Amino acid sequence: MKCPICNKGILKKGNIKESMFGIYLGEFPAEICTNCGESFTNQETTRLIEEAAKKRGIWGLGKKIKITKTGNSLAVRIPKEIAQYLKLKEGTDAYIHPEKDKLVIESD
Repeated sequence: MKCPICNKGILKKGNIKESMFGIYLGEFPAEICTNCGESFTNQETTRLIEEAAKKRGIWGLGKKIKITKTGNSLAVRIPKEIAQYLKLKEGTDAYIHPEKDKLVIESD
């Protein structure tokens, strides 16, 4: 079957290493394009990936938020689920920095 993304490669059976939010979930079967490397999983494999993410407590942690203004600065609110997962408490020290086009917040 021809790749629906690049229309050049052929889809071949293989395994992909799957991770979410930087946490490794395991290897899963997929069809992988010989040209662009795009991978495609079937419904059962997608369910297994979702189960692995839920087991590690990271399923649904991604949230869309609004950046607000407070005084002369901008503020980011950390959703409760993310704070609980990372065990963040009020008063926790953190280091914030840009990384390419991302904002990174690291806690101790």
